[in-house]
Amino acid sequence: MRNVNENVTAEPTPPPAPGAELYPALDFANSAVALPGGQFLDFLGTPATANRWLFEHGLAPVDAGMREMCAAQLRSLREQIRSLLASRVAGLPALPTALSAVNDALTRVPTAALLQWDEKNGPCRAAPHPTTEIVDHALATLAANAADLLTGPDAERLTACGSPPCNRYLLRHGRRHWCSTRCGDRARAARAYARRAGGGAGTD
Repeated sequence: MRNVNENVTAEPTPPPAPGAELYPALDFANSAVALPGGQFLDFLGTPATANRWLFEHGLAPVDAGMREMCAAQLRSLREQIRSLLASRVAGLPALPTALSAVNDALTRVPTAALLQWDEKNGPCRAAPHPTTEIVDHALATLAANAADLLTGPDAERLTACGSPPCNRYLLRHGRRHWCSTRCGDRARAARAYARRAGGGAGTD
């Protein structure tokens, strides 16, 4: 596969997978998209695209000044979360490195509002969000959301898209196990072709 940017013309960018509206971590895991024809779309592939993705998900200002080191941290956590999703879907034990990466992200920032002293109003409590910690807060938020997904009731609905080469995850609704209409159409077309080639019959 080769890396491409968002301007892929051979295949339109797929819409968010079912469940992504509830779990930003699911959309985060799906931010690296395998497309037909060996193309690969990575929304975290550069500092600029990573900044845009965080901004669109309310996790960073539009002008956060993302650097490659920060984008690399995001891509690394994404792969570890994808590993955990794959383990959950397959019913296999999680890799210790994936668990460690998520727990490390969870503990990067304070979980409690800290005591501060305002010159005008006196003591108050607030969570610090200095610019230098934007990525740490984003990582912690996404890791926490992934943990909520994996330990909550929706984990039973978690599945992988059943239309190769798509590599996205989704929350299943009924029998649907495709992340988009396009993937569903592609899977049905592939099954129909296989039936014709094999001379057999079947149903969708």
